[in-house]
Amino acid sequence: MNDYSTDSNLERETPASSILENELESLYRVSQVLSRSLNFRETLSEVLNVLDENGDMHHGMIALQDEDSGDLLVTALHAGPASYRPVRYKAGEGVVGTILENSQPIAIRRISEEDRFLDRLGVYDWDLPFIGVPIRIGDQTAGVLAAQPSRYVTRLSEHERFLQMVANLVGQSVRLARKVEDEQRELKKERDSLRRKMRGEHGFSNMVGRTRAMRTIFDQVRQVAKWNTTVLVRGQSGTGKELIANAIHYNSPRANGPFIKLNCAALPDTLLESELFGHEKGAFTGAVSQRKGRFEQAHGGTIFLDEIGEITPAFQAKLLRVLQEGEFERVGGSRTLKVDVRVVAATNKNLEGEVREGSFREDLYYRLNVMPIHMPALRERIEDVPELARFLIAKIGKNQGRELNVDDAALRALMQHDWPGNVRELENCLERAAIMSEAGKIGAREIDMAGVHTAPPSGNPGATAGAAPYPIAAAEPRPDLDDPNLDERERVIAALEQAGWVQAKAARLLGMTPRQIGYRIQTLNIEMKQI
Repeated sequence: MNDYSTDSNLERETPASSILENELESLYRVSQVLSRSLNFRETLSEVLNVLDENGDMHHGMIALQDEDSGDLLVTALHAGPASYRPVRYKAGEGVVGTILENSQPIAIRRISEEDRFLDRLGVYDWDLPFIGVPIRIGDQTAGVLAAQPSRYVTRLSEHERFLQMVANLVGQSVRLARKVEDEQRELKKERDSLRRKMRGEHGFSNMVGRTRAMRTIFDQVRQVAKWNTTVLVRGQSGTGKELIANAIHYNSPRANGPFIKLNCAALPDTLLESELFGHEKGAFTGAVSQRKGRFEQAHGGTIFLDEIGEITPAFQAKLLRVLQEGEFERVGGSRTLKVDVRVVAATNKNLEGEVREGSFREDLYYRLNVMPIHMPALRERIEDVPELARFLIAKIGKNQGRELNVDDAALRALMQHDWPGNVRELENCLERAAIMSEAGKIGAREIDMAGVHTAPPSGNPGATAGAAPYPIAAAEPRPDLDDPNLDERERVIAALEQAGWVQAKAARLLGMTPRQIGYRIQTLNIEMKQI
């Protein structure tokens, strides 16, 4: 039982109003401290400092329960040595352990009169009182808050009640901090899992090809991934340029950093500048808040700029500065920002010709073309088609939740096609063939139904020496975009087909902006194809 009898040697009359005022001020300041940060040691030390300065509670100590061992570990100590050895209490051990075990407060009028007091911290005055209260989270005791009132106390029970109120505030803060800590731990585990998955999906094992050209590319990617060198991936649409960019990032020292992608052909200059560099609040109509651009988002990682050859000369100068100096300003801002970003760009254009014609800056060309990687068209590595087909069929089967197989007749048919859409066209063809196959067996019939038609061969450039004379898919005549008999929907679809379903290219064929053709695709209810 706690002893609250009067001791004239320890007490002096203090106005009750003054005590209440100090306690209310202390509670207010404690609540402010706890609302500022979730840093355990920093915040709890500040709480003990408030108790010392305003609450007449000295040598404050907070011990929290270790979730693994169940022991109390001293987390914060006020007015003790600058560094102290870790102190722990088991349940029932000493006064502090007894508070943990019984989940009840203990108030001692003079420490020297309490045999259970262990004094492991060595900071307490043995002639002064000692109060310890449990820190509760719901029905569980999560720790102990203890302190020494000054020699002149009027009512020890009131000090105990005040310390319990502080412990309740601390308990809520500990509960919230632990919840945030658990969520952060789960997010970290999920992040690490996703990183491992991304590395697996974009590792070298997913880069298929045995031809000499592809082996050279794999060697180039392995070497360039180690460094921060700017890479320009070149090749036709659908050859796998983005796959190369992924492999470079996820096999580089920047793999734990962000990987940010942007298709430069999808946006006009005004939107492209805001998208890449960000904007300040009020920079233009609709800019209701500050927004970070893709370069800021990619800080510490890699940015992939696809279709880099589509940007206008006016914007090329702005891009050149950030590539050279790593500096830029947000749209509507004056503060210069500096970022650490590795750039991987891609294009299917003949940039050398663009430089000669003056439509692409020579200095930007040399800044981008530090390490060029040329992706061959699929018809130039037709020997890789069987391996690619098996790899893609396995991927499609996984997405469909069933096992798919492609037979030799189907592979021979695939090897006779010219593949103007390259690997992307091959994947789409196989997906259509898989849809046509109820049993999961893909043969020449399913390949024919998927659009790879057979006809007598006439000099197939993609056929390998000694291959059987399988026919090549007959090319359909392209409609004239200026034909007055075409309605608007037919004209837009024809342009998209001629452009390989790349909106920016189709827009140029029609004399439109990417935004205008995007609006027509939406209003005319045109289903976009991914080739």
